Amino acid sequence: MASRSRSPRPTASSAPPAAEPEPAARAPRTDGNTTRAHILETAGRLFAERGFAASTSKEICTRAGTNMAAVNYHFGGRDGLYEAVLVEAHRQIVSLDELVAQASSGADPRERLRALLGHLVEMGHQPQAPWGFRVMLREALSPSSAMPVLIQKAVLPKAKVVRGLIGEIMGLADDHPSVQRGVMFTVLPCIVMMVAPKELGQRVLPAVRDTGALVDDLMRYVLAGLDAVAREAGGQAAAAPAAPVKAGRRR
Repeated sequence: MASRSRSPRPTASSAPPAAEPEPAARAPRTDGNTTRAHILETAGRLFAERGFAASTSKEICTRAGTNMAAVNYHFGGRDGLYEAVLVEAHRQIVSLDELVAQASSGADPRERLRALLGHLVEMGHQPQAPWGFRVMLREALSPSSAMPVLIQKAVLPKAKVVRGLIGEIMGLADDHPSVQRGVMFTVLPCIVMMVAPKELGQRVLPAVRDTGALVDDLMRYVLAGLDAVAREAGGQAAAAPAAPVKAGRRR
């Protein structure tokens, strides 16, 4: 009797390969710059609210939804974070790019100065100032160990631009002592207006709410002072015709 042929059993090598499991979908990678900016913004608001000494790393991380490792990675710790917050706070008031753009606009230097002072005055009259204003005010009233970093990274580069503009108006070198004092006389009133309570313009001196007239009179005041100091210092501002000042509304 002929033997019945049997079909060979499938071996492991001949079995169809099992389907490979699909790789798990990866969560989108968080952009490092976005994380850094989020931590900076969160810390800035907290420092503005409570000050540096009363703001803990734990609360910053909790509010930002991150951990201390991220703070250390991006800023080197809480002190480095505060230094970055100070630089950003100063940028919120006026950025170096804005100053450079105004200084290189090619317009009359007195008109460039008016644009700068007008910007500062308008910033001080905003209904709700950026958190950087409060951070800078706290730092000015109670300077921290981060003040040298703020001066080096933010204040000095901007002061050099403003010195060049004032020196151009006065006809003196930008490092001349009279120019340096002129920068203080010019910018300091704007800083005072930025940090002054809003009630000052609402109840005590209501005329300062007219920012157009305020900038016009501030320019008359500043230019008259710079011209007088330049004459005393031997500068050339007295020979330069004064740029016309736009008339503002009077109240």
